[in-house]
Amino acid sequence: MDTLLTAEIAANAPRYRRKSSTFIDAIHDVPEDQDMAPAQLYSTMSGRLFHSGRIAIVMVGLPARGKTHICVSMARYLQWLGVKTRIFHLGDYRRATVGPGGTVPEDYFFPNASPQSIILRQKILKKCREDIYAWLNHENGQVAIYDAVNPVASGRRSLAKEFAKHDVQTLFIESFVDDERILLENARNVKISSPDFAGMDPDKAAELYLKRITMKIPMFETMDEKELNFIKMINAGSKFFYNNVSFNYLSHRIVFYLTNLHIKSRTTFFARAGTTTEDEESYKSDAPLSEQGKAYARKMAETLTKHREQEAAEQGKPLRPLSVWTSTRRKTVQTAEVFGEKGYKVRQRSQMSQINPGACERLSERMIRQIYAEEVEKHDLDPYHHRYPRAESYHDLAVRLEPIILELEREQNDLLIIAHESVLRVLYAYLMHCSTMDIPILKFPRDEIIEIIPAAYQNEAKRIHIPGLESSIVPGSPDDIKIPVTVQSIPPSGQASGEASGVTSGITSGQLSPIAGGLGSPAEPATERPPEKVINKAKDMVADKVDDED
Repeated sequence: MDTLLTAEIAANAPRYRRKSSTFIDAIHDVPEDQDMAPAQLYSTMSGRLFHSGRIAIVMVGLPARGKTHICVSMARYLQWLGVKTRIFHLGDYRRATVGPGGTVPEDYFFPNASPQSIILRQKILKKCREDIYAWLNHENGQVAIYDAVNPVASGRRSLAKEFAKHDVQTLFIESFVDDERILLENARNVKISSPDFAGMDPDKAAELYLKRITMKIPMFETMDEKELNFIKMINAGSKFFYNNVSFNYLSHRIVFYLTNLHIKSRTTFFARAGTTTEDEESYKSDAPLSEQGKAYARKMAETLTKHREQEAAEQGKPLRPLSVWTSTRRKTVQTAEVFGEKGYKVRQRSQMSQINPGACERLSERMIRQIYAEEVEKHDLDPYHHRYPRAESYHDLAVRLEPIILELEREQNDLLIIAHESVLRVLYAYLMHCSTMDIPILKFPRDEIIEIIPAAYQNEAKRIHIPGLESSIVPGSPDDIKIPVTVQSIPPSGQASGEASGVTSGITSGQLSPIAGGLGSPAEPATERPPEKVINKAKDMVADKVDDED
């Protein structure tokens, strides 16, 4: 559905409840046909978890401080845990109310605004809050995230009292930034795609944008209300200040997540481990790399190194440090050795071991179907939650990987994760907000490195081809225990827009990954396909938010 049309319907028909109030940031409710979220441990009749009631998380902070990035990241994490969460961007309601191309009066944010501005402001706020209450009261919502500037203390106190009347607990989160480097980076990444800044030096454009904000929002009071529950994140998470955040377990989970979160730009790469001397999918043998696997490791490292250097040169930025994570399995450790030799920091994570196939270890598909016929039927019905005898399910793996997810959020360097395909499926699904139905069928061919570029409103995945590999080592595993999952055929990325000519395109979070259905064959030989140039389309997706003071 058209984004603007959706926003207009929501603004002009308060009783109409859209499936998602986020419009373009790609963090949606759990689908109706999906009973549980990927790492959800249990369910309740009300749909609310942790006996925590209803919570309104209210963002505070000037534009270009990373508020929306925090909102989307927090919603992604909470929904991963099964907490029913929705973001309400006040800017979407403002744009829908004033109409296409419309603007608010110059004094819209001023404390002594004109009666016309005050009436418009109250109309926009009323529509947004009506949706918040309707979602919490009638759709069993648990955490509503209210994304707005909320600049003055008196307004925040009134808002907390209003939520309390509706039996909703309020947690304020302020993103306070006075580091000029972080401000310029945030403004460059999201806010300067407007025609107003066309052809201008990015740094100068960012400075001009920040000056506009100072003029348009002359009064901003940082949080110091002792009676309110609030968290103040200072300079992208370099420091934290907490006040009264002790009302339930879920609030503590939110605080713990935020202490691991930062808004600095960095990229995550996924790569498969090299092939081994024994059965490729063997869980117990823990075999070393074969000569073919060692050759793959060298080519993968060369491709990634060249790609990162090329990107840094094109963007005119220094090359960021790179961290490398592997599991403790021998093949992943040995695949990363070439990076250790180049001076990169390599760390082993025991939680990142591949999914345990249990009693199905080394059994052929035919034998599994003979011995465990009933289990195969159960697996076909729910390949995400089903466990074969003594085996792990993908749900078990997702729960096991939660500490890794928190560390992934905390990592400030560019990050390369070398792991088994089952682990990559789960971590990719977290970052790209895939459903449980997608996770078991995601595929990671060995001749590609997957690059995930974070952005405020949605992450984007890109594929970097590794040339010169033997075709026998390229395919992804059919699945981790050789039981095929029956799925509909999904066209690979870019098929409808140029992949037949060898051009690949990126995808954004909230869309089904092209990795899920395997990859189409490009027109030219694979050995001639160069590493793909990364273009962050997320900037184009949020071009209408360039003057977004909400």
